[in-house]
Amino acid sequence: MTNKEFAAKLKSIATDYKTLYVMGCFGAPMTAANKKRYCNNHTYNKQASRQKMINAASADTFGFDCVCLIKGVLWGWNGNASKTYGGAGYAVNGVPDIGADTMITKCSGISTDFSKIEVGEAVWLEGHIGVYIGDGLAVECSPKWENKVQITACNCNKSGYNRRNWTKHGKLPYITYVKESTAAPTPPSKKSVDEIAREVIRGAWGNGADRKNRLTAAGYDYSAVQKRVNELCSNPANSTSKKSVDEIAREVIRGAWGNGADRKNRLTAAGYDYSAVQSRVNALLK
Repeated sequence: MTNKEFAAKLKSIATDYKTLYVMGCFGAPMTAANKKRYCNNHTYNKQASRQKMINAASADTFGFDCVCLIKGVLWGWNGNASKTYGGAGYAVNGVPDIGADTMITKCSGISTDFSKIEVGEAVWLEGHIGVYIGDGLAVECSPKWENKVQITACNCNKSGYNRRNWTKHGKLPYITYVKESTAAPTPPSKKSVDEIAREVIRGAWGNGADRKNRLTAAGYDYSAVQKRVNELCSNPANSTSKKSVDEIAREVIRGAWGNGADRKNRLTAAGYDYSAVQSRVNALLK
């Protein structure tokens, strides 16, 4: 499992499932049998207030505590409410049954500097553990605040989230950490000089200094493009497949060929009879 997959599963539990803080529980649904089991498995759960919460939970509510949330996911929890432990096994996949304070010692790259923390790293303070999911957020299961698996702000203030100040973080040994790709995005393939020259003739790249600046900014050789423009304009028959006078007139009406002298120059450069086009424009606008 990669760090990103791990973080995504934890986030999904926090946002897509009903959960409750239950000490020693690694994802068991709150069926009648499991309520009986967990109301008597730990001194914490034997408190009257906690037993009341457990017994009031619906059967599609899954119980977790902080470290058991991590172990449950690593043990294969998948939200199957028909399974005793929600689909998780016990101490499987090479992940031992250890507590929060022991789990942080198993991590690599343990640090108190949170400036370069990576997605999927364990975040820890004495007696409590969670997982960083990115964007300044962590997933933790706690009786504090919402009394369930919840997303909290990691050592920072973020609107809409409770803040938890963790002490340390480190990479868990049970998952694979994948680095973000640093490769530069592939630039879009360039058009040929001939294609760009034809676009210039159609007016797509502006005029004068504006044309030169735009072509240069897009990575084209202005001199080569302009040379091809001159070649095409010297032999209008080669400049482009000719459209009918009616088609061009309708393009003129839509504003595709500019106005005034600019329009006349562009139509003439593209090999069209300006007078014929203008005559058709006038007829269409009557």
